[in-house]
Amino acid sequence: MRQLTGVISDRGSKYAVSGGPVEDKSGIDAFLKTLKRDKKFAKATHNSWAALLSDGTPLKNDDGESGAGMVILRMLEREGLMDHVIVVTRWYGGKHLGGDRFRHVQDCVRAYLGARACG
Repeated sequence: MRQLTGVISDRGSKYAVSGGPVEDKSGIDAFLKTLKRDKKFAKATHNSWAALLSDGTPLKNDDGESGAGMVILRMLEREGLMDHVIVVTRWYGGKHLGGDRFRHVQDCVRAYLGARACG
């Protein structure tokens, strides 16, 4: 599991991104279970995720952050990254971010993909 914490902080909301290889839905479930063993992530407002399986199956979950899973999925498709789950975690800071939240999800995924490319 690769994890980047403190990626973005905006109006009290804080973002982190995690990811790792998965082969199927049960692998995603196991990944999320491992992530949420950390109480900090278990108590997060949202753990939005997406994965594109090698058989072409797209899987996503907004976890209450409407549209976030699709943003992550589209980025995985553009990158051609298969059998890998990316989870963007948000701790809500008390102020609505409007459309900025989608930009923050994209920035988190970009940071993750950039860190992944660097080894």
